[in-house]
Amino acid sequence: MQAHSLTFETKLYRPLDEIFNFFSNAENLTAVTPTDVEFSMLTPTPIKMHVGTMINYRIKLMGVPFFWCTHINMWEPPYRFADEQLKGPYVFWHHEHTFEQKEGYVLMTDKLHYLSPGWFLEPLINRFFVTPQIKKIWVFRDQQFKKLFGKKEEAFT
Repeated sequence: MQAHSLTFETKLYRPLDEIFNFFSNAENLTAVTPTDVEFSMLTPTPIKMHVGTMINYRIKLMGVPFFWCTHINMWEPPYRFADEQLKGPYVFWHHEHTFEQKEGYVLMTDKLHYLSPGWFLEPLINRFFVTPQIKKIWVFRDQQFKKLFGKKEEAFT
């Protein structure tokens, strides 16, 4: 079965280092995750990020609780990092975060590659449950990003 891909782009109106520092701090995930996901960090903080860092969480997706363990498999500050699921709700999950300085903003791109559970029902489970849930989470995240990093009158160049 082939993995699914989703890409989300967001313009953030703060300096690159500030943006990267926020997103590379795993503790900030709580601020950009919908409350109905009941996200909680299990790994003691502060977390030192680098290739090989493992982070444990507890989440709920559509009311079902999951333990989720991710592994940082790419770390290139301040331009990109990636995590992959070692244990959790997906058969496969890889999430790459990239940050590109533009004139007056940082373009943040999230690339997700994932495979839903469900064996032969996977295409239906993905279409009707998993992809809509991921998109809902990213809509919420985008709203939070705009509150945190929305365009300021003093936008930098």
